[in-house]
Amino acid sequence: MTNKRVFSGMQPTGEPHLGNLIGAFSNWVSMQDEYFSIYCVVDLHAMTVPNEPAQFVEARHNLAKMILAVGVDPGRSLLYYQSAVHHHAELSWILSTLAGLGHLERMTQFKEKSDKSGQNLGLLSYPVLQAADILIHKVHAVPVGDDQAQHLELTRDLAERFNHRFGEVFPIPERITPEIGARVMSLTDPTSKMSKTDAPKSRIDLIDTTDQIVKKIKSAVTDTGSVVAYDWEGQPGISNLLEIFSYFTGRPIADLAAEYETAGYGTFKVAVAEAVADGVGPIREAYLGMSDEEVAGVMSSSAERARSMADDTMADVRSATGLT
Repeated sequence: MTNKRVFSGMQPTGEPHLGNLIGAFSNWVSMQDEYFSIYCVVDLHAMTVPNEPAQFVEARHNLAKMILAVGVDPGRSLLYYQSAVHHHAELSWILSTLAGLGHLERMTQFKEKSDKSGQNLGLLSYPVLQAADILIHKVHAVPVGDDQAQHLELTRDLAERFNHRFGEVFPIPERITPEIGARVMSLTDPTSKMSKTDAPKSRIDLIDTTDQIVKKIKSAVTDTGSVVAYDWEGQPGISNLLEIFSYFTGRPIADLAAEYETAGYGTFKVAVAEAVADGVGPIREAYLGMSDEEVAGVMSSSAERARSMADDTMADVRSATGLT
């Protein structure tokens, strides 16, 4: 197995959807072939906004279950709850002593979420905990889209500051940019990303039935006219569907656009819906067929392995900083 490590995490908020599959999960599965992959249900991050505890427990479990259903293999990767490995929070505190307050206040996500949820210290220090998530396992690479690039740069900066002040402990993680699925937009507003928190009709959830998928795709916002063309400026709705269609068929967007150019939006949407339903169906079946005990067992054993790895890192950190 490769010694190179990659890390990624997802918050347990809302139902996992098509954007998560194309933009994250598919890459998580494929990266297992090249890296030792470490994946995390980042429940501590999710606490920066109000949660009802019983629903929170269920959401954590359901996300873990879906990550396994899409093909993350616990025999080749780690998958655990962030809160089960206390080292994340410990390293976050140490890194926070190196993080400038002004820098954190300028983070785009902090400003956006503060407007929606109100300010709290957790939101402000969110990027530092995210840096700790990555550095606690001394990972070599992190898959990020453009919206998370700022956070990875902060992680790299904190790793460099730590190394400069205390000695070489952390590798500087590189960015992996997904080759596909970087942009999956809302079905009701193709100028906004598909989101767990938006109305159900705006997204395809990975537990949706075939009938639900067909209904949502048929009602997806398109554009004036009837020509199927890939043009994000003039036809964002059709362009979004073409990207989704290309992902599930494995065919180039240009070929699909040429084939359905004059077929009409109705015919085109039916073809997209059928491709999506065929692709999502096995995931939904794997999810529904998995027992709660199986999921709990994976999360427990992976957390134990993750704690052992994090122990090694924190031993280096404590030694370097004089805490031991």
